[in-house]
Amino acid sequence: MPGTDQQETAKKSANEPVGKTAGFTFRATIFAAGKTVTGIEVPGTIVAGFGAGKRPPVKVTINGYAYRSTVAVYGGVYMIGISAAVRGQAGVNSGDAIDVHLELDTERREVVVPPDFAKALGENPVAKQFFSNLSYSTKNGHVLSIEQAKTDETRRKRIDKAIDTLNKRKK
Repeated sequence: MPGTDQQETAKKSANEPVGKTAGFTFRATIFAAGKTVTGIEVPGTIVAGFGAGKRPPVKVTINGYAYRSTVAVYGGVYMIGISAAVRGQAGVNSGDAIDVHLELDTERREVVVPPDFAKALGENPVAKQFFSNLSYSTKNGHVLSIEQAKTDETRRKRIDKAIDTLNKRKK
């Protein structure tokens, strides 16, 4: 978890907002928490500047690579996760000091369901209904798991597992 010095540095280097959607650029260091979780701390002044509550949806740009995320609160600290896939696309690693640009993400979030998963959902009305009521992040988690399968067999197993989980009305 980053320390107070980093938080103060980020606060000092944050740009002043121009309206609620113009965004902010600040400097942060990517930190690792455990073996696979990485992220950055977002100064509270930036979160407040969006005027969208404590967990605003944001567009994050690092080294020219943009992705959508949501600010999370961990132990009273505002955070944004940076997945291994994002780190690879942006060309950054844990420990790197980076410039981060955040904009309030006001676009509707839609998960694109792959055809084979959509077919399985269509054959399972309980799973389909439960899936339709899940949050964007939870839906996306199911889809990413399926799409990241390296073999057709693994993909089929992940679809079956997702359908089973959804039929049991679990996330």
